[in-house]
Amino acid sequence: MDDEVFRALADPSRRQLLDMLNARNGQTLRELCAGLEMARQSVSKHLAILETANLVTTMWRGREKLHYLNAEPINAIADRWITQYDRRRAQLFADLKTALEAEPMSDNDFVYTTYIKTTPERLWQALTEPKFTAQYWNLSHETDWKPGSEMVWHMGDVSMTGPGQVVLEHTPYTRLSYAWHHITPEFAKAVELPADVYEQISREPLSTATFELEPVDDKVKLTVVHSGFEPDSVLRTMIQDGWPAVISDLKSFLELAPVR
Repeated sequence: MDDEVFRALADPSRRQLLDMLNARNGQTLRELCAGLEMARQSVSKHLAILETANLVTTMWRGREKLHYLNAEPINAIADRWITQYDRRRAQLFADLKTALEAEPMSDNDFVYTTYIKTTPERLWQALTEPKFTAQYWNLSHETDWKPGSEMVWHMGDVSMTGPGQVVLEHTPYTRLSYAWHHITPEFAKAVELPADVYEQISREPLSTATFELEPVDDKVKLTVVHSGFEPDSVLRTMIQDGWPAVISDLKSFLELAPVR
């Protein structure tokens, strides 16, 4: 995968497409073509290469196909190589990594895609069964996973529940969606949130976390979409770093110690 990422980044037109998505995420092919002096077919080919390298991920919204930046390959390269090279060389990766992750995207949706060497069944277990989520996420969900059912989050001695914190969709091995949890005083204390930050995020409405699973050869393509944030959401800036860390731990958990 590293080779595909390097090849994808080598072309200036593809880097320009990434810059355009960094400026405004979730664009259609038509919108991307409007900003380039390039034939639609050429833009499509460049996007296909970026998608193959997992630098771009796509989502369908109605009849429109939207393109999103995906920082996961840059994270993987940084994790693998930065400790082995000097600061000057590492900066080549760090600059792009910063560009991909620094600011929340303008449409406020968080979209992150990774490939995990496992099965849909095992990944589903890891996402839904408390004995597994506790191992890589340090929390568990108490629910029957039926759409509309209440979800109680447990993190150590802290429990989180509240109106609207429910399961939204549960299609085994394919798609899982739920309302993102209430921020309680107990939770804020447990994670040592500053008082002013807690005050801001406690007023924000619930958002939606969605997990989409798609088998690809001997791997599962996992796309996490977190949506429903208000403009200038503080929680949106927090999950920007939080989700990549959780997904990285999930990937390691499944690939190094497969769920049985």
